[in-house]
Amino acid sequence: MGSSLGLYHFLQQQKHSVTVITPNAYPSFLFWLPGNKKSLNFSTQPTQAKQAIAEAEVLFLLDFSSLKRIGDLGALVEQSSALKIMIDHHPQPDAIADYLLHDIKASSTCELVFDFIQLLGSKKKLNKATATCLYAGIMTDTGSFRFPATSAKTHRVVAALIDSGADNAGIHSAIYDEHTESRIKLLGYCLSEKLKVFPEYNTAFISLSTEDLQLFNYKRGDTEGVVNYALSIAKIRFAVFFVERDGVIKVSFRSKGSFDVNNFARSHFEGGGHANASGGASHLSLDETVLKFIQLLPAYKVALNS
Repeated sequence: MGSSLGLYHFLQQQKHSVTVITPNAYPSFLFWLPGNKKSLNFSTQPTQAKQAIAEAEVLFLLDFSSLKRIGDLGALVEQSSALKIMIDHHPQPDAIADYLLHDIKASSTCELVFDFIQLLGSKKKLNKATATCLYAGIMTDTGSFRFPATSAKTHRVVAALIDSGADNAGIHSAIYDEHTESRIKLLGYCLSEKLKVFPEYNTAFISLSTEDLQLFNYKRGDTEGVVNYALSIAKIRFAVFFVERDGVIKVSFRSKGSFDVNNFARSHFEGGGHANASGGASHLSLDETVLKFIQLLPAYKVALNS
C-alpha cells in the first residue's frame, strides 16, 4: 500500500487519472495512509475494479513478481491490453510486463518507486502525501531499517522523504503504537502457548487455528510480525508462522544468514518471496501442514546448522 499510494499521489500531481486496486483486504493499521479511502478492494468491489482495469491505458504492477500472487485479479491484468509497468524487488519475476524496474537488492518496492520518480526527473516534485506513503513502505519492509537489505542508499532515500514532509516519528507511531488490547493478548498467547522450538534444526514455529483467532477477536493484521519473535530467539535461523484463515493455511517464513526460505517456500508451500522472508500456503489442515513441515526439517538439517 505504501508503494501503490505513494505512486498514486505522485501521478495525480502530474494530472493523471489514477485508481489503486488491491487484490484483497489489508491490515487496518494502514488505513490512515493518505489516499487509503480512494483505493478499491477487488475482493469486495469487483465491478468497480474491473471497470477501472478495462479503461486503463497503463497498469503499474507493484510489489509482486507473479500474477498468481494477486489471485483472481491476475487474470484481469493478464487479459488487459494496457501498457504494463512492473516495479518490484522480489526475485524471479514473471515475463508479464512491457517495462520492468526490478532490483532484488533494493530494500523495498517503495525505494524503487522513489527511483522511478527520480528517473522521470521529478524528485523535487515529491509532496508530503507521496513522501509519507513511501516512507511507511520502506520502514515496514526493512523492519524499521534493521534487515540486511537496508543500505546506505536506503537511508539517503529516507532522508529525502523526510525532507519532503514525511513525519518519521509519527509514521512509526501510527503503525506500531496503535495496537488493540486483544492483539497484544494474542501475541502473548502465541509466545506462551503456541511457540515450538527445535534446537537440533535451529528452527522455531508458531501455529494458530481459526479457533485460536476467535478467542482474541482477531482482526486482519493482528498477526503481522509475530513470526519475527520466533526468529529473535538466540541461535534460531529459521522461523515459521502458520495461521488458518478462510479454509487455507497461510504460512510466513523468515530466516537469518544463508538459509533460503524463498526456495523452501517455492518447493513445498506454493509460495516464494525473498531469500530471508517469504510466504506460502497450504490446502491441507493446520495439523497436516505443521506435520508436513516438521517432516521436511531433517532434509535441511545440514543447511540449518552450517
